[in-house]
Amino acid sequence: MAIQAEYLWIDGSEPTQLLRSKTRILPGPVSSVDELPIWGFDGSSTNQAPGDSSDCVLKPVFMIDDPIRGGDNVIVLNEVWTVDDEPHPTNKRAKTREIAEKYAHHESWFGIEQEYTFMSDGRPHGWPVGGFPAPQGGYYCGVGADEIWGREVVEAHTAACMEAGLDISGTNAEVMMGQWEFQIGPAGPVEASDQIWVARWLLYRIAEEWDISATLDPKPVKGDWNGAGAHTNYSTKAMRESYDPIVAGAEALGKRHDIHIRNYGAGVDQRLTGLHETAPWTEFSYGVSDRGASVRIPWQTAKDGKGYLEDRRPNANMDPYVVTALIVETVCGDADGDL
Repeated sequence: MAIQAEYLWIDGSEPTQLLRSKTRILPGPVSSVDELPIWGFDGSSTNQAPGDSSDCVLKPVFMIDDPIRGGDNVIVLNEVWTVDDEPHPTNKRAKTREIAEKYAHHESWFGIEQEYTFMSDGRPHGWPVGGFPAPQGGYYCGVGADEIWGREVVEAHTAACMEAGLDISGTNAEVMMGQWEFQIGPAGPVEASDQIWVARWLLYRIAEEWDISATLDPKPVKGDWNGAGAHTNYSTKAMRESYDPIVAGAEALGKRHDIHIRNYGAGVDQRLTGLHETAPWTEFSYGVSDRGASVRIPWQTAKDGKGYLEDRRPNANMDPYVVTALIVETVCGDADGDL
């Protein structure tokens, strides 16, 4: 019996790449990503090719059961390649694969906290027309119709991620009304990044059912309102066994602060202002239990003398392939240059 395979890929939009997808009908069930055929698309419509040489190639790399369509249908994440069989310049995953393999002996784990904001009728979901809700305070991890908007979408998205076998580890309402977060991990750099991209697609797709959109804008409302980040928790095998490597990792991140900031998402300067639990984007700091630092070492980690650190600088709109690769390079090696 024929199935539907939803092919996902990351486009060439600037300054923030976006997700695209289209459906392919296949003759029968597939049991692994290796059974899926390559495909193509019009790169001139995605800022990935000129019109006179527009073909780009989709190579399947990660597959999940489709929790929306059900049955034997699947969702397929793809790398974009050129017709000359080279990774496309917009394909950041290919570089991350290389870095993950180079430093595999460090056994890097990531847990990524993906914040996002629901939007409806051009304003954050739940906000009054032409005005503002009550000040921030009760919305974070809140309960009740006066505090929470969009829970039905969150519940559906969480169930879909679980059904699909993604490593979703939690969800919560965030500080601004209409703002939420889900967490993916722990997983390796490529695995965590793949799952963040697929979980984002599921969020956008499921929110369509309620005529709601989800934005990763790092500062969706200007002024005295929290921005949206993607706090990135990280550990190596050495960090999970002793404390000194955690301090060394934090100090290494400080030495390459500028390159990280440049690659942590468009508009990072709008979010990292030194207010709303952020450190200024122009400065680097780290500390135990300090949510106003660039890098936080959780109190439990300090108490246990082992664990992980949290890089609080990445924006909600960051590319997880870029962020995870940079962190691995910086902590595990001494590489220079942009990805």
